[in-house]
Amino acid sequence: MENLIWIILAAIVVIAFWLIAVYNGLITLKNRTDEAWSDIDVQLKRRYDLIPNLIEAVKGYVQHEQGTFQKVVEARNAAMNQSGSVEDKAKAENMLSSTLKSIFALAESYPDLKANQNFLKLQDELSDTENKIQASRRFYNGNARDFNIKIEVFPNNLIVNILKFKKFDYFEAEAGEKENIAVKF
Repeated sequence: MENLIWIILAAIVVIAFWLIAVYNGLITLKNRTDEAWSDIDVQLKRRYDLIPNLIEAVKGYVQHEQGTFQKVVEARNAAMNQSGSVEDKAKAENMLSSTLKSIFALAESYPDLKANQNFLKLQDELSDTENKIQASRRFYNGNARDFNIKIEVFPNNLIVNILKFKKFDYFEAEAGEKENIAVKF
């Protein structure tokens, strides 16, 4: 009888340690994924700050392209004010990326603008920021993948619902974002 009590106590201790390890692992991955999302926000803030400067640099050269500028500003504002799901944020950011491509396509039609040092510097800064955003998105998606795997594998999936952990959505490009933009005059 005494051996049975020790076996039951040992089993309870093993299960308790397993639960603690699973919980701590989930919290670690959740926090890493939240941090990765925060990294995306930091890069997006940088992008939002650069866009008005880029528009001002371009405006002087292409006065008659106000519609293009308005679309960029509207897309920027929509992206900045988007606080919904990852999918909603991705849609707004993809729309902004698409409108930014139209600004760079405009520059191809204006040789003076392409040679302007302010424009070139802003274009380089924005390109660098776009690269950082893509890297941040990949980092976030990697962390989201790791977290999602951890909550779906057996035996973790047995306790995930009790602990109320939910899957993270991936940051994905929309179908339109994958196509080249066509600028027509």
